[in-house]
Amino acid sequence: MTQFIGKTRKEAAINATLQAWGRAMGEKRAVDAVAELTDDVIQFTLAAPLSFEGKSAEGLAAWFTTWEGPIAAEVRNGRLTAGEDVAFWNGLMHMTGTKTDGIKVDLWFRQTLGLVKIGGAWKIAHIHTSVPFAMDGSGLAELGLRP
Repeated sequence: MTQFIGKTRKEAAINATLQAWGRAMGEKRAVDAVAELTDDVIQFTLAAPLSFEGKSAEGLAAWFTTWEGPIAAEVRNGRLTAGEDVAFWNGLMHMTGTKTDGIKVDLWFRQTLGLVKIGGAWKIAHIHTSVPFAMDGSGLAELGLRP
């Protein structure tokens, strides 16, 4: 289970949003996952395109169909900074699972989440995931890095 630590009441509320989103992603429940996002969420994900705006339960559900069973996640070095109506969380994520073609996924990546408080509820308004790339001119993703 992914842990997003919070000590204050505000951090606990943010934590609840992040936990709900993380559980829904791991259990491949697309509608529940996008319910934690703003309608105009900006996403910079590992997959193309470079960015997109908005949420799509259908698109997420299609990606979920490429996985066998749940998608496991582990957090390292998670850090939450919260203001009155805006917060951000960043950390290292470890995603593991098996794709429908039998490929085992064991990937560490960086993640930053921006949240806003709307009508008293915290929602994810910005998602940025990335992996470093080799600076040797090859441009290859560094998929084997471990913290």
